[in-house]
Amino acid sequence: MKSINRKDFLKNLGLAGVTVAAAPILAHCRSDGDEQTSSSSSSSSSSSGSGGSGSGGSSSSGTCSVTNSETEGPFPTKSPSSLVRTNIIGDRTGVAFTINITIQNTNNSCAVLQGALVDIWHCDKDGNYSEYGGTSMQSTDYTSNHFLRGRQTTDSNGLVSFTSIFPGWYQSRATHIHVHIYKSDGTSLLVTQIAFPEGSDSAVVAVNSATSYGYSKGMSGYTYNANDNVFSDGTSNEMSSISGSVSAGYILTHTIKVAG
Repeated sequence: MKSINRKDFLKNLGLAGVTVAAAPILAHCRSDGDEQTSSSSSSSSSSSGSGGSGSGGSSSSGTCSVTNSETEGPFPTKSPSSLVRTNIIGDRTGVAFTINITIQNTNNSCAVLQGALVDIWHCDKDGNYSEYGGTSMQSTDYTSNHFLRGRQTTDSNGLVSFTSIFPGWYQSRATHIHVHIYKSDGTSLLVTQIAFPEGSDSAVVAVNSATSYGYSKGMSGYTYNANDNVFSDGTSNEMSSISGSVSAGYILTHTIKVAG
């Protein structure tokens, strides 16, 4: 099924400018391109094992420029201040996943930024988001759940770390994680998304073949980064590095640069 063009969708709705799960485009999380694009002015170790996704570029580019801003998606966290936690799994099941994100400040020669608030959220293995549902955007009702959402404050190394499960996917979107970064006073710095390496030896392929962990979709119908509504314009500064295996779990490492 041909995915809806974000710009045409917005044009038809009469919207201008800041947004996610498996079934036709109007079911589950839907294409993030169905919502407005966010602006940045509003809220590591490695695991051993095979199947790691060394494929794909590291998120730390040689230039000191702000990471691309992206849509917040239709399912942003409603009250992130109530979700201060490291373990964001909740009642979800799936392949173990550690998310390590470093924040750098382009206003200080890309030195690490301590004290920044970092919110993340992503879908479960079936492509559903918590805090929403029971609508045409996502049929499964998870309005009373808060899984796979969390907030942490960067430490002296500019780092936050979350314990999660490897995200699933849904039609029109590649595997991804949403991130919203704020100053310590709550001023929004950047809304962006984290992309995942792809390829036959990638974690994305390995996990989606892991039926014993409940990942039942496989890769049939998967939308790759090149055709993704958000990532099709390039992922050079949004691409993560992932290591590990299905059995041992995976570790994502990523650097995001903001004008702090």
